[in-house]
Amino acid sequence: MLFVGDDWAEDHHDIELMDASGRRLARARLPEGVAGMARLHALIGEQLGEDADETAEQVVIGIETDKGPWVQALIAAGYRVCAVNPLQASRYRERYGMSGAKSDGADAHMLADMVRTDSHQLRPVAGDSAEAAAIKVVSRAHKSMIWERTRHMQRLRHALRDYFPAALEAFEELTTPDALELLAKAPDPASAAKLTLTQIRTALKRARRRGDIDTKAGKIQAALRAEHLGQPAVVAQAYATTIRAATAVLATLNEQIKTLQGQVEQHFGQHPDAEIVLSQPGLGPILGARVLAEFGDDQHRYTSAKARKNYAGTSPITRASGKKKVVAARYVHNDRLIDALLSQVVPAMTASPGARALYDELRARGTDHFAACRHVANRLVGILHGCLKTRTLYNEETAWAHRSAKPEEAAVAA
Repeated sequence: MLFVGDDWAEDHHDIELMDASGRRLARARLPEGVAGMARLHALIGEQLGEDADETAEQVVIGIETDKGPWVQALIAAGYRVCAVNPLQASRYRERYGMSGAKSDGADAHMLADMVRTDSHQLRPVAGDSAEAAAIKVVSRAHKSMIWERTRHMQRLRHALRDYFPAALEAFEELTTPDALELLAKAPDPASAAKLTLTQIRTALKRARRRGDIDTKAGKIQAALRAEHLGQPAVVAQAYATTIRAATAVLATLNEQIKTLQGQVEQHFGQHPDAEIVLSQPGLGPILGARVLAEFGDDQHRYTSAKARKNYAGTSPITRASGKKKVVAARYVHNDRLIDALLSQVVPAMTASPGARALYDELRARGTDHFAACRHVANRLVGILHGCLKTRTLYNEETAWAHRSAKPEEAAVAA
């Protein structure tokens, strides 16, 4: 076996090769890119000999990332690549000394020694398909833009509160096309008060608002013309300049979010697991794509439903010492995945009587709403794992059969 520590930076990699006894065989600083990868293959080939291609699986590489062309090239070469969590690496580094000293070469040595002694405890980089990787790229970009839109909307709201509170009463949602159009046209109290009903109705119709347009337009005009405390005219004009910029950014984000949503649906619809994922209660094309992207589609990555739940962060953790035992939620998890899974819960409780019954039971025991939702999400992850493993679609009766069984039958099954 050959163990390699790879401490990566933006433009170079510090490499150390180590044998099974912990003896350093070679070390080097390699450039990022094709030239660096070729030199790494040469270093490994010198140690493995002429049969390097046939024994590539005997090479274990530790690196503190699981993505990028460099990692993909390592996997394509047949090496076993372990993505080491930076927090794990930091804790492991303390075994060598408590002084806090750190260098790139020392980190490469530490990573090589870590995969030498603890590779059985580390998770190899998943071999997801190119289709799953594509879904991950577009779904993450889509969600990132939604988060970015929320940040910009909050900045807009804070600015309006400082000088134009009437706008907050006039527009319930600041990211809608009609609100952005009217704010861009009249970004200060004086100009907003001059907006006519025709201008407001036109904006509402262009945004395809439903219902009584005339009534909505009247309410918006009345709110914009109501008396409020304000700022001096020169200050209001300065704020108006920033509001125009903010509305332009939000309009662009709305457009790009819609474009990316189409890309997410297109890539997700082409994946062979899409039908199974969409059969789950509460998962549509967007949430389903996020769940599939973050879990990946490597069928050997999760050995059991428990392993998938642990990665999802929905399963609890137990801290036991002596007579003390505490069961708590996992707070170290994939934020994007847990966000998608918790978003699934509410629509799932509408579509699935079993999910609703479990939530109601937990609430009746005194469990708070968030903990109950996390528990339901944990159960739904287990159901998804079973469906993917057996290549079957979701079935309500099968998924919740253990809860509908009679008490004596459930006891026997346990």
